Amino acid sequence: MTDFSKVELLAPAGSYEAFQAAIGAGADAVYLGGPDFGARAYAKNFTQEELVRAIRTAHIHGRKLYLTVNTLLKNRELKERLYDSLKEVYEEGLDGVIVQDMGVLRFIRNTFPDLPVHASTQMTVTGPEGMKFLESLGVTRVVPARELSIKEISDMHKASPIEIETFIHGALCYSFSGQCLMSSILGGRSGNRGRCAQPCRLPYQTGELGKHFSKEKESCPLSLKDICTLDILPEIIEAGVMSLKIEGRMKQPEYTAAVTGIYRKYLDILKENRASYKVDERDRKFLLDAFNRGGSCQGYYKQHNGPDMIAFHNHKKTSVTSVKTFSVKKKIRGNLILYPESPAILHVSCGSAEAVVSMGEVQYAKEHPMEEARIRQQMEKLGNTEFVWEDLDVQMSGQIFIPVKILNELRREALFQLEEEILKKYKRKAEVNPVYACDWELEERKTLKQKAVLEKPLLYASCETKEQAEAAWEYPDLTGLYLPFDIMKDFMERDRYKEKELYLSLPRIVRGAMPEEYLKEAAQWIALGMKGFLVHDLEGYGMLRKAGFQKYCVADASLYTWNDEACAFWREEGILRNTMPMELNEKELFHRDSRDSECIIYGYLPLMISAQCVRKNSGRCDGQEKTMVLRDRYDKEFTSSCICHPWKTGTTKGKEYCYNIIYNSIPYGLLRESSKVKKIGAESLRLAFTLESGEETKQILKEFAEVYLRGQSAPSREFTKGHFKRGAE
Repeated sequence: MTDFSKVELLAPAGSYEAFQAAIGAGADAVYLGGPDFGARAYAKNFTQEELVRAIRTAHIHGRKLYLTVNTLLKNRELKERLYDSLKEVYEEGLDGVIVQDMGVLRFIRNTFPDLPVHASTQMTVTGPEGMKFLESLGVTRVVPARELSIKEISDMHKASPIEIETFIHGALCYSFSGQCLMSSILGGRSGNRGRCAQPCRLPYQTGELGKHFSKEKESCPLSLKDICTLDILPEIIEAGVMSLKIEGRMKQPEYTAAVTGIYRKYLDILKENRASYKVDERDRKFLLDAFNRGGSCQGYYKQHNGPDMIAFHNHKKTSVTSVKTFSVKKKIRGNLILYPESPAILHVSCGSAEAVVSMGEVQYAKEHPMEEARIRQQMEKLGNTEFVWEDLDVQMSGQIFIPVKILNELRREALFQLEEEILKKYKRKAEVNPVYACDWELEERKTLKQKAVLEKPLLYASCETKEQAEAAWEYPDLTGLYLPFDIMKDFMERDRYKEKELYLSLPRIVRGAMPEEYLKEAAQWIALGMKGFLVHDLEGYGMLRKAGFQKYCVADASLYTWNDEACAFWREEGILRNTMPMELNEKELFHRDSRDSECIIYGYLPLMISAQCVRKNSGRCDGQEKTMVLRDRYDKEFTSSCICHPWKTGTTKGKEYCYNIIYNSIPYGLLRESSKVKKIGAESLRLAFTLESGEETKQILKEFAEVYLRGQSAPSREFTKGHFKRGAE
């Protein structure tokens, strides 16, 4: 039997006014961003002073406050700012911190051990094994990918005791959160840094590869409707969700109050009687009127994808300015004692907390004695405090006089002490010195990087098609290949593992149980001589870790390692190597710990990975792995590849977990930057083949090998350098 009374209603706050609105509307907890590291960089956000004030206010009212540190951090930011950013709020009693970066997670667990860590939806947690992996790291709550169904969430809940928090209302991203580089690559504003420019909300024409585009130029095929889950709220909770999260840190306080108030109403109904739960059509309409992006949907809880989730004509409408916001006050009791020739005494209490303050001296009134009404009026001036008198007893004798100044000071000091008494159970003491994992000396780094310049790097290629794999195999300078299951099966049967290193590439998004054939074959291949696995997400890694294969794993760039702490985390996991992130520039990469890293030097970068399907949403789905093309307003064309059978084992298992990859319009290539790439000190280099033909694969391999291995001049080609020069905001 589900206990609905234990469910938390979690509201957003992009400003202190929105925080007050959320508390006033009945939120059990509020999540917000401080002056640093939040994934909504363009929200008003909180100053450090406001953040501390919000924590105190939340605790006075018996609510919780969570801080977003859910961006990826560069080395300097982590080492110079993170400790100072968290120390004060940690000591003040912050209830939890939401993180994306494994380096940040590691640092917090070591330096602030009593601070609950919540895994952000930016971590792209898609199943039980990823969740259990995070549980082993001390994470107390997971915000899974928004693309999961109620059944998938239920399976996660059954697999691990840690809390689950899911989004129940607000905007949806087209891409799996944390797996989007579109805003970053196209405009330099990284979603992993809270600066997404929302290119998914723009119009695109769609068409099949080599065929005509749709004539509709204003259609927005990547713009999802907002989610509204009032009707399925009981099912979400019964699946094991304990925290119901409202999206909207960029929205106004009135919106926060409106949406929080409606969900508070229905959560209270559930607490009273599950059987009588029914949504009033007026409330459904009220939420739609509060903010409307072409209608609403129930998200992915009940369906995998579909055109009815898309706001093809993205006209936002909002009408919440007339909604009132309310503040709440904590009721307190007081007893004021005023007797001549004795100090004024004020006793105040709130629940079990109490404070007694004495001050000054009450005098006999020679003339114009103070009346009780005047004294009470002065004491009731609680101003901007969080308190309101439930009862105030004034005991006084005879004709007395006491300066108003003393009464004011008495009231202020008593309330201050009462507040401190209420809050003392939340206080902690932080470590004086932050704990950093990486002790690798700068001089050692410099030596190894200089050594890397003189040596020939190891060259690898990842291939998506048989044609690419055959072309790459024939190239003598190639050390190894990353291959999907069906191609790997063929290569292993032909004993090709004896001549080149072979790595099995897992699906980019792993959902559902791994097919038995997959793990059985993989174990046999490892025994024969297959070198390992290319892993793209936490669920895939969790599955391999459970099977004892973590020491054979290569973490792809999507398992972000922006900083030395993240590199140390994966090194301690015992994996083979990590892959350098695509959003750091050459200077940042140079100062990153790259001893066991691989650098991608060529490939069409995946801008988005989505559970949605451009092909299906344009009415062309036939279950086949074909491609579509998106054309933007500047006539740039982006290929959308359908991954209909992610595991590709020859069975149909897992086909319901299909996904799309949208690739950049031109390939990323560091052909002319070979000397700079070598100075970074990567252990190996990778060319990622996705859309190329066999002949193109051969030619590109030859050109890069000639430049990187033999020092030849680079031929002329059109490449984007991504962030290698400019970096990301």
